[in-house]
Amino acid sequence: MIRTGWRWATICVLAAAAVAGVVLALSPRLQFLLGGAFVNLGFRLQDHLHTYDLEHEHATPEAIWQALLRQNEMAASVRDLFPRSTEHPVVAILACMDARIDTAELVGDTRRYYYIVRTAGSLLSPAEQEMLELAVLNGVRVIVLTTHTDCAAEKVAASPEKRAQFPEIVALLDQREKLIAEFKARPIIRDALARGELQIHRARIDTATDRVLADEH
Repeated sequence: MIRTGWRWATICVLAAAAVAGVVLALSPRLQFLLGGAFVNLGFRLQDHLHTYDLEHEHATPEAIWQALLRQNEMAASVRDLFPRSTEHPVVAILACMDARIDTAELVGDTRRYYYIVRTAGSLLSPAEQEMLELAVLNGVRVIVLTTHTDCAAEKVAASPEKRAQFPEIVALLDQREKLIAEFKARPIIRDALARGELQIHRARIDTATDRVLADEH
């Protein structure tokens, strides 16, 4: 059964490669749009396969770990055949850790050509500020600070009972605007903004559709 699955997977990969060869002859814009469509097709093919969710009711931690390794081996073997871009990104995105948000779907870009910093509630603590500073030193020109709809961390901050249960998250959420202001005032960030070499944008993500809505403050 496994060998048959691999055989079909190999056929599919080769067929996709053949299609990709045809697509490469098309215009860059059409290639980009078709690439995004293929990514979404992959999501739709996998979304309903709950046996791969690593949440089996009777699975032991060790069984889950081994399943993860097997899935990684399959994914890595494809990466061996089709190496991805090694260019440094010019965009950095601060996003919530919520699994419903897929940073590849946000921009329809299969290359994952972005620095991604993910925290609960898109919190921008000093550690994340330093990560984004390093990204700027590595060539990032645009930073997008996001929040999203139906955010569990924001619900915690809005609940008197849960605020007491998660004091560290709440403290950072309460200071969101102050922390963003401090980040923009850091010398590396401040000077890059002043020289016009960097832009910082605020956005809110619709969790259901991954649509990015400008949220300029």
